[in-house]
Amino acid sequence: MVHLSLKAYHSLADIQADLQTGNVNCRQLVEHYLFAIQAHSHLNVFLEVFDQEARQRATEIDQKIAEGRQGRLAGMVVGIKDVLCYQDHHLQASSRILDGFVSQFTSTAVQRLLDEDAIIIGRQNCDEFAMGSSNENSAFGPVLNAADPSRVPGGSSGGSAVAVQAGLCLASLGSDTGGSVRQPAAFCGVVGLKPTYSRISRYGLIAYASSFDVIGIITHTIPDAALLLEVMAGKDDFDSTVSQREVPAYSQQLHLSSKPRIAYIRETVESDAIDAAIRERTLERIDFLRKEGHIVEAVDFPFLEYLLPTYYILTTAEASSNLARYDGVKYGYRSVNTQDLESMYKKTRTEAFGEEVKRRIMLGTFVLSANYYDAYYTKAQKVRRIIKEKTEEILSQYDFLILPTTPTTAFRIGEKSDDPMQMYLADIFSVQANVAGIPAISIPNGVDEAGLPIGLQVMASYFEEAELMAFSQYLMLHPAQEV
Repeated sequence: MVHLSLKAYHSLADIQADLQTGNVNCRQLVEHYLFAIQAHSHLNVFLEVFDQEARQRATEIDQKIAEGRQGRLAGMVVGIKDVLCYQDHHLQASSRILDGFVSQFTSTAVQRLLDEDAIIIGRQNCDEFAMGSSNENSAFGPVLNAADPSRVPGGSSGGSAVAVQAGLCLASLGSDTGGSVRQPAAFCGVVGLKPTYSRISRYGLIAYASSFDVIGIITHTIPDAALLLEVMAGKDDFDSTVSQREVPAYSQQLHLSSKPRIAYIRETVESDAIDAAIRERTLERIDFLRKEGHIVEAVDFPFLEYLLPTYYILTTAEASSNLARYDGVKYGYRSVNTQDLESMYKKTRTEAFGEEVKRRIMLGTFVLSANYYDAYYTKAQKVRRIIKEKTEEILSQYDFLILPTTPTTAFRIGEKSDDPMQMYLADIFSVQANVAGIPAISIPNGVDEAGLPIGLQVMASYFEEAELMAFSQYLMLHPAQEV
């Protein structure tokens, strides 16, 4: 492989400017990223690289550019989390249960990128079936954080975040069920956007918890995230749950038109469970906004302690139902140590599912069982509604809610593996947006004393992605303090 020494691109605008002047072409870009992927193979980011296909597409798009008929994403090299269907490509949710499975169709989100001339360079490692907060649950080993390879990248979209962080592609598509795009974005110092539930079609996304799952976007910049959302969002005949609302021109609406009112949850900056550096960086942002003339007020969210129990009861229940289809009958792994149909089901699932997936299936089956359905599942649905209404109430009085994305920076690999409760607490600040269904974003907010990235999370009301990204762009263009 020939290594072309290209500058490190962080935005599609820079790439397209150089494409127009002839300083670079798509084929050179692809070769550059393929070399970077090989050079950083120790990070374990990609499960499969579509090298020949990417080269071929690059050549085709270069021809389109020469003829002036290229799509909006020409020059954007994208990686996709291993939970998104791409026709005639392997797909397995980083799980042995889908060994050998080849997708029969392409997900709507991926197809819309291809239609605008994005280049898909490969599928990225993740926590098995998107269940995890550290990317240690993959059947193919953990992904390593490029900022410190002894630490996790966050999960479940850890491979997708590290790919952008380490310059292995310009952008990634992930999925966010309880923070799985925003949390790794925070750990890796990149932008992670979770849109409103139903804003992007879920057709072709492997289901974990269907009423929580959202396809999310990981980039270096807000304009790139805005353009990707603009391309992917909108109605889809293949998904009955997708919103029918018109899609705004997000990429053209990145300027604040007024000074928004901002709230922050008091407990998220006062808790002893939060790293001191994260508290300091968050308070610096609050001080900065006040100095800029914004109204920034503390609010109480009395249901903070119920977020994780509600989230885990409902998502495990949905997972136990969704994952029942992986039984070894029609596709994927099938145990050879079987005597009859029942033993085939049991041994296939026991041998091929990882420990965390099995734990969540068992939890979900338990909370849906006849004796416990009302005590857990029904009650959790009621609490979900209360959390949703309280969140709506806050966002009816304020334009945005800001809080840390995570309570800690990236922890060491293996540090929390033996304690599921400690691992689950990594999601404590991110699950609110999924429980309520609102859009949220994580943007870089400096680093701690060890040089590990810190994320700031911003939440907005339903379908207010344009406002959310305009405010996030404002924050990124006006860092509170250089660290």
